[in-house]
Amino acid sequence: MQKFNPEVAMWRVRREFGEHGGVTPSISRSSTFTVMDPGIMPEIFHGLRGPEKGGCFLYSRHFNPTTHVLARYLAAMEDTEFAVCTASGMSAIACTLLQICRSGNHIVSSNTVYGGTHALLGELMPEMGITTTFVDPADISAFEKAITPATRVIYTEAVGNPTLKIADIRALSKLAHQHKLVLVVDNTFTPMIISPARLGADIVVHSITKFINGASDLIAGAICASKDFIYKLMDLNNGRVMLLGPTMDPRIAFDIIQRLPHLPIRMREHSTRTMAIARHLENLGVPVSYPGLLSHPQHDLIQSMFNEGYGFGGVLTIDCKKKEKAEKLMAFLQNRERFGLIAVSLGYYDTLMSCSGSSTSSEIAPEDQDKIGISPGLLRISIGYTGSLEDRIQQIEMAVKTVDII
Repeated sequence: MQKFNPEVAMWRVRREFGEHGGVTPSISRSSTFTVMDPGIMPEIFHGLRGPEKGGCFLYSRHFNPTTHVLARYLAAMEDTEFAVCTASGMSAIACTLLQICRSGNHIVSSNTVYGGTHALLGELMPEMGITTTFVDPADISAFEKAITPATRVIYTEAVGNPTLKIADIRALSKLAHQHKLVLVVDNTFTPMIISPARLGADIVVHSITKFINGASDLIAGAICASKDFIYKLMDLNNGRVMLLGPTMDPRIAFDIIQRLPHLPIRMREHSTRTMAIARHLENLGVPVSYPGLLSHPQHDLIQSMFNEGYGFGGVLTIDCKKKEKAEKLMAFLQNRERFGLIAVSLGYYDTLMSCSGSSTSSEIAPEDQDKIGISPGLLRISIGYTGSLEDRIQQIEMAVKTVDII
């Protein structure tokens, strides 16, 4: 496959200028839009016209000019035909799966997914008659064994949250298409780094809240897919994004558009620093996991899938084994060393730390956490790029030695 450069692709799409020639696109805050001829409105309602079909807009819960600009840039970045922006990553996931599945249908999902996703699949959707079987993302045969006649979707995260297990997207794509299933990949951890659609994924979802936005100041999501699927999502009579209404505010879209040009620079720096810290911790004997380390069991797999030049991502884990020790390490890093902040989420310019089992994975039952490799003391650290790298390495070395993680 020809090498892909997502940042080049993103800026090859038509640039959108402001209303009066501004170098940034205008913020279109209108909730509703005028048509110049009465006959146009019925055509919009019947899907004959739209943003990509005559440049027509109807209502901002449907399509909005500013959010549509962001969607075009994100589609180019992910190398998909089209995209739609949503109010959160969870709404992107939920609308995607509910568009594909109906009562009686079945999903096969990686078992190492974000806790909210696990709760959606394992708790909420069964109330709608949609069931899920969770399997090890590293075991393709487990996915195949779990497929039933009712299965419609294979779902995975490109890099699992928080275990950092890597999904073999090429193999899952082959399996999905052999069984006429849809492969949905959450690429939140690895924008720019991995391009799931180029590896065979049918739909790519994001929590834009994280790395893509990068400032931890807003909530947003995106669905990148074929034009056909996006228009199904936005269908006025049956579209899940249209009818459930997770509308992205155009001011949010504008802010994200302004940060997209910096995303490649940020991802490189996140990756560079995380690799340096992970290597140092490994040399100290700390139980650290990071896909960029040769010791990571799937290092070769992620290297076979990534786009060169962006590294291996900005998240590492330290297994402190016990919750109390993880909390002690976080407190030392935040309150003594000023290394980072105890907070959920990731992709911020400052380092964010959380004990996954008691926070972002707490929706998963303790016995299931144990099965999928989330120990009570598993510390997820999203490495930022503030301060000097040398200082950060010294700070985390002091912390792991003081708390006796080695």
